[in-house]
Amino acid sequence: MDLYPFKSNFFKVGPGVRMHYLDEGSGPPVVMLHGNPTWSFMYRELVKALSGSFRCIVPDHVGMGLSDKPADTRYSYTLSRRTEDLDRLLDHLDIHKDITMIAHDWGGMIGMAWAVRHPQKVKRIALMNTAAFFPPPHKALPLQLKWARGPLGAILVRGFNAFSSGAVRYCATRRPLPPEVREGYLKPYGTWADRIAVHRFVQDIPMSPRHRSYALLAEIGEGLARFREHPMLIVWGAKDFCFDDHFLDEWRRRFPKAEVHRVEDAGHYVVEDAHERIVPWMRSFLSEAEAKVAC
Repeated sequence: MDLYPFKSNFFKVGPGVRMHYLDEGSGPPVVMLHGNPTWSFMYRELVKALSGSFRCIVPDHVGMGLSDKPADTRYSYTLSRRTEDLDRLLDHLDIHKDITMIAHDWGGMIGMAWAVRHPQKVKRIALMNTAAFFPPPHKALPLQLKWARGPLGAILVRGFNAFSSGAVRYCATRRPLPPEVREGYLKPYGTWADRIAVHRFVQDIPMSPRHRSYALLAEIGEGLARFREHPMLIVWGAKDFCFDDHFLDEWRRRFPKAEVHRVEDAGHYVVEDAHERIVPWMRSFLSEAEAKVAC
């Protein structure tokens, strides 16, 4: 694929289950974590821009992108398991310090779950349209997610690929995604079996204390305070249907020193809508932190 000119790497995270990841460039490690229903393809422009100075590690969560897509009998599609997968991958790559975490959507939950448990390994954090805490009490679950979680969810998400197809149509708001980019996002999810993780991610949203991921999300939210003094960059697509300004306000409340860029004409796929602006912001954020260390 011309848009994704990277070498594929694979790491076994369990019996017969491989995680695909990119390992591009050299230098201080930058770990980029995607969400649902995207994959490492979303970070292609950032990898191209940053790999000249940094080691860019970009995994596909199990069930997503080019990673294996096992059945439920072979893999537990939970926030806890995905956090363990990330830990195993970074251990495998011998990355144990000075990590910059870049995260979007579910990547924020997974990345911050890992960071809360390994704060000494994290150097700085960059977030884009994500959450790592419970939504505000008055914030209702978007209708699209309610449908995907409901009785017809499997038919919509896995049968008709409605979640992924809708995302490439509506999550970029500044301009329609070119056909080749839409194809890139959809290519890994061609069959019912391929779409298992897309559905499981939606089902893993912890909406009540009885949910299996609720306790871990509570742990993450409580642990975020330990990063108040870390350098933090927040880039926010203002037209996101899900992670709207209620979430941005909460990030600002928790991290008042963060550098924030609210992109008025960008949607949930903020990297697609605004990568031309994000790349300079990211380079400046990374270089300033490196300069402070050097001093």
